[in-house]
Amino acid sequence: MIDSIASGVAPSTLVFLVLGATLVAFMWGRFRYDLVALCALLVSVVLGLVPADEAFSGFGHPAVITVAAVLVLSRGFERAGVVDLIAEQVLKAGDRLLLQLMVLVGTVVVLSGVMNNVGALALLLPVALRLAREHNTSPSLLLMPLAFGSLLGGLTTLIGTPPNIIISSYRGNITGENFSLFSFFPVGASVALAGLAFIVLVGWRLTPRRTGQAASADMFDTASYLVELKVGEDARANGLTLQQLREEIDDAIPVLAVVRDDKRRAGYAFYNTLKAGDILLLEADPEELKLLEDKAGLSLVGEHEDAEEEQGASQARENVMTGGDAGEHAGEKKAAHNVDTEGLQLVEAVVRTDSMMTNRSVRQLRLHHQFGLHLVAVARDGSRLKQRLRDIRFQAGDVLLLQGSEKEMHESLATLGCLPLANRELTFGQPRKMAFALGIFALAIVSMLFDLLPAAVALTGAAVITLLIGVLPLRDGYQAIDGPVIVLLGAMLPVGKALETSGGAQLIADAMMQAGSQWPVVVTLSGLFVLSMVLSNVVNNAAAALLMAPIGASLAQGFGVSLDPFLMVIAVSASCAFLTPIGHQSNTLVLGPGGYRFGDYWKLGLPLSLTVMAVAIPMILWRWPL
Repeated sequence: MIDSIASGVAPSTLVFLVLGATLVAFMWGRFRYDLVALCALLVSVVLGLVPADEAFSGFGHPAVITVAAVLVLSRGFERAGVVDLIAEQVLKAGDRLLLQLMVLVGTVVVLSGVMNNVGALALLLPVALRLAREHNTSPSLLLMPLAFGSLLGGLTTLIGTPPNIIISSYRGNITGENFSLFSFFPVGASVALAGLAFIVLVGWRLTPRRTGQAASADMFDTASYLVELKVGEDARANGLTLQQLREEIDDAIPVLAVVRDDKRRAGYAFYNTLKAGDILLLEADPEELKLLEDKAGLSLVGEHEDAEEEQGASQARENVMTGGDAGEHAGEKKAAHNVDTEGLQLVEAVVRTDSMMTNRSVRQLRLHHQFGLHLVAVARDGSRLKQRLRDIRFQAGDVLLLQGSEKEMHESLATLGCLPLANRELTFGQPRKMAFALGIFALAIVSMLFDLLPAAVALTGAAVITLLIGVLPLRDGYQAIDGPVIVLLGAMLPVGKALETSGGAQLIADAMMQAGSQWPVVVTLSGLFVLSMVLSNVVNNAAAALLMAPIGASLAQGFGVSLDPFLMVIAVSASCAFLTPIGHQSNTLVLGPGGYRFGDYWKLGLPLSLTVMAVAIPMILWRWPL
């Protein structure tokens, strides 16, 4: 039936229909982009646009392998302590905003050239937040420039960002020779320096100053919700575990601690049954307090409690607000209750775009049972959500306040796909491992520079050696590979090829050549830049490069000029996703912590995009003449 329908329609028309539906699905965001890409691939196979025996050839493409290897090496740098060593120096920036921006953005630009740009941002994001809090700087002034800097830095080398790898491989398929590791450097470095100068001198003034709104103390105003409830003799809660208590009230109200016999035990680690006289320290609004009173028989600690007990309660609140570190307050102010302050481990974390939490609730994830975490609060767009925790479906960019074991917290957050923001201590790897990590990477670079090995082989070899000698544990290596991006690339490569083989790319190129026939080729080149840049702001930048590469090649062939400037234009413009928070993972990661709104991005992103374009096109034509 499908074949009979498709037989009467030109292949190019079918490709446009498939790609149109794919782009709409990407922009809609209801389904994750890797799932959308797989659907596009399967539909293309069914319609005969992609041969069935080549459907999954993209997963073995050198570009896909290279991206996976770079992700593993990036995690190896983190584990070895290379990046934390740099971050320690970043934290020494003074209280002058321009200096903070110069150091932060400049560092992320450099790091993004040698490791995955999302990974570079993820490592410096907690550093930026800590810097903002120590110097009373609004996080919103630092985080968007930091995210945009990670995109600019990716332009400088082959391995900096997936579009560069894709464009290099595409050139190799056509000419038999890929771009080398530093082929992108003359243009990319010029653009990155211009972008850095613009952001530091002018651009930060275009970001919203959300003073305090995105800071932890305001997003999570825990003191306004923290209460102490007592278990009475006749309370239904008497004899129940905390899990049974949650089932009794049918809600996920977080119990942060249980006070018994002047000893406080963290809620996530309390597995005993409650008994009369226990005091529960928990987060609850007036509606939830009534629920706890009606269904569990819990009552507020009365005002008749002596002043000594009230002092102990105040100290408990202070410890919760500061993360519950016993050492910090032991000598400052001793609680009259002598309540143990150890173990109330609170951490802020942002939900990544590839997180398993996206569009799922706390119950579906079984946070406590599977991951040992209690959800305390959720902030979105810079303010705390007021709805009941069990009703919240998480979104990328949400900032979560979680409680759990300090030992297991890091692994749980990594599995869930969350990036810790607060209380992140810099951990330095062993010097020997750091030297190994740098040495292995240097060998890979040398082998690529002297054409001893292709990029995919050299980088994969470096990643394997990193795992073999223990710089990075095997489990962390697998976790470092961004599955959704790999699936997106593997699925869209055959679809992008179908755009070319069906004649669709040529049709678009013909239309662009006809429109620009009365103008110099550079005008069409500029139009290609704008088209690719706009596309990268609504779909993944790798997908934009995959779709635009055949169009650029057709334009170069039609004009009878060199292929290289057209491919370079696509490589640069596909990484210029500065206009929306959905165009790139880096933009989404700072959405919640910075307290930004959707419309905030273009205010800095548009002039930055124009600056990049004004610098990039002349540099491309100088380095890669027509």
